[in-house]
Amino acid sequence: MDIKEKLTEDFHVTVSEYKNTDKIISVELMRKSDAYTIENFVPGKELMYRAAMGVFNAYDKWDRKKIAIAVGGGNNGGDGYALAGILKKNNIDSVLIRVSDKMSEDGKYYFDIADKLGVCSKDFNEKTNFADFDIIVDCILGTGFTGEVRGKAYDAIKAINQSSAYVISVDINSGMNGDTGEATAAVVSDLTVSIGFVKTGLVNDEAKKYIKKLVNADIGILLVE
Repeated sequence: MDIKEKLTEDFHVTVSEYKNTDKIISVELMRKSDAYTIENFVPGKELMYRAAMGVFNAYDKWDRKKIAIAVGGGNNGGDGYALAGILKKNNIDSVLIRVSDKMSEDGKYYFDIADKLGVCSKDFNEKTNFADFDIIVDCILGTGFTGEVRGKAYDAIKAINQSSAYVISVDINSGMNGDTGEATAAVVSDLTVSIGFVKTGLVNDEAKKYIKKLVNADIGILLVE
């Protein structure tokens, strides 16, 4: 079996708890590896679906819970849209809380699927009450984010942190720098599911105040070095 067949045929997403021996890479290397895999082996939509499956598989207490999925405008938000569809197909309801009016192309694809399946979608505003939910999935800002969080994203992060829900961050805690772990404001998670490979910022000392447990989902990205 060649590498393309290995990456595309019956790929099984695996989730494992972070170990000190795991491969840890920079955000830029992750970006290059993701782009290379998409260009040569696996379509971006498939990788997005695998990322959502990784989050779904990383947690085993979805059933009979009130679930909010907070989504931003990039591919991190797309992971959230894909997750909403996966949950619905498993007879688990969730509510999409849209923190941005924007959507990536692949994100729009999975939003449309979730919408057709009947997943509820609401825009985040000052009246949004995350206290109503048992689980909040954080898909607001991805590893490409740097700088200071502002606007709706800041308000949503603050509201999530004020809730008593179990919080799952997808790939990285929104607001955190993926290379350093630093943040002016970031989601505090009970579980962070890194996608592809663990990024350096997730295991730096700065990140410890934001992440209680870290796992990684292998979605078949070929590492470029």
